[in-house]
Amino acid sequence: MKRSSKVPFSSIQSRITLVMAVVLAIVLLVNIFVFRQSSSMVRRAGRIFETNSTIIKLSETLRSTQQSLYAYLSTKSSGSLEDFYRYEQEVKDRTETLNDQNVSDATLMLEKNIREMSDAYLDTAEDAVQARRARDVEEYKENYGRAFSLYGYINSYIYALNNTRFEQNTESYQVLLKAMNVMEHSSIGIILAAIVLALAAAAFSIRDMVRPLRNLAKSADRVAAGDFDTEIPESSLHDEIGTVTNAFRGMLISIREYIERQRDSMETEARLKETEARMKENELSMEAHLKDAQLKFLQAQINPHFLFNSLNAGAQLAMMEDAGRTEDFLGHMADFFRYNVQKNGGNATLQEELQSVDNYIYILNVRFAGDIHFAKEVEDGIDEAAIRMPSLILQPLVENAVQHGIHDDHENGRIVLTVERADLGETESGREAVRVTVADNGAGMTAAQLKEIGTKGSGSGIALGNVISRLQLYYGEDGLFSIWSDGPGCGTVVTVLLPLKQERRE
Repeated sequence: MKRSSKVPFSSIQSRITLVMAVVLAIVLLVNIFVFRQSSSMVRRAGRIFETNSTIIKLSETLRSTQQSLYAYLSTKSSGSLEDFYRYEQEVKDRTETLNDQNVSDATLMLEKNIREMSDAYLDTAEDAVQARRARDVEEYKENYGRAFSLYGYINSYIYALNNTRFEQNTESYQVLLKAMNVMEHSSIGIILAAIVLALAAAAFSIRDMVRPLRNLAKSADRVAAGDFDTEIPESSLHDEIGTVTNAFRGMLISIREYIERQRDSMETEARLKETEARMKENELSMEAHLKDAQLKFLQAQINPHFLFNSLNAGAQLAMMEDAGRTEDFLGHMADFFRYNVQKNGGNATLQEELQSVDNYIYILNVRFAGDIHFAKEVEDGIDEAAIRMPSLILQPLVENAVQHGIHDDHENGRIVLTVERADLGETESGREAVRVTVADNGAGMTAAQLKEIGTKGSGSGIALGNVISRLQLYYGEDGLFSIWSDGPGCGTVVTVLLPLKQERRE
């Protein structure tokens, strides 16, 4: 089968991944936006009181300068002088940030006055230091007095400026707090709206992906109810659902065509029956059994439980894994149904019968997650392709072992199909034969159940009595079918003998 070229994001898994990635990206971008806005507000709040902090640091530096000046004038220590010059430079650096222009704003004029008085204070303090170094006592005392007075004026101006700035900053802070409160509520609303929109987009996207599967399930329900005229449009999707939909559509078309052919065939055979009233009893019996087998096989194709469960298994497998395994699963299903349709009531080779069993076991293991333990043993030298037999004999035997033998214990149950040469004399005619044995270690059977087994059907609807009759009619002898069990819990063994080298009738 030729695979179609891959379309980007064609699988359900990749499309769901893309939707979730878009949802997460939207939520992430909204959170980043809110975080950046919040951070900006916090930085603005931190900058509001920076001016008060600058004024306070200037006041502290002036105090340290005054203390180091007094210490040097009192002790003339070199350490105090170094401290004075260091603080003097800090005062200059801090006053450079203050206003030095004549403006109408009272607060800025306070800054200008503080800056000019600070310069005057430093000049006066420097004069006092130089006078002290020159040992001019009167001079440095006079300069120190002027410096101390300027220091007091500066502190009073700084206090006034600090109070003014604090009042202004407080008002700004209150406004900012209100803005932050509005921003907080707005952020919550934006985040909730983004989440709702993202979830709505995800819900719509997932609904569009699931809608074809829902339509397929409804169609399968109608088919299971017996409505084979249900029309299933061809899917243009390239994902797993599209693959399952088209496969189911093709199978439904095949079943309808087969029903139509079967109807025409039955009408033709009905007309022929009117002219064949003197047919031999054996031929009439064979025809009746073939008709029964045809009806049972047709029912097997449309069995609601088997068909619906198998398609559900295929859909789940397609959603969970890549389309490769889905193709294998649907291929086995197609082979299984195709064989039943083509070989319906006719003959087949032993090889074809064994392949039908393999396809059936493969489908069951997909449905039951590999819990069906099945083994096939064929004796060397047996030419499976050369041995002909009635069709649909072995698969009902295996299905009967699954349904009635190991149905309640798949984990420990085991089925073994053996093909081997039979000893001469085992058949009524004493000719050479091939023995096919289907054995299970399951529920077993009572003697009463063994007597009734001829009228019970397997899961596909084909009674073992029908299998026995078709073997008798095909080979023209009895004793080709046997079933045995040692009792409940001891398993069951079914044996079929296939005589060789006999002219057989279609």
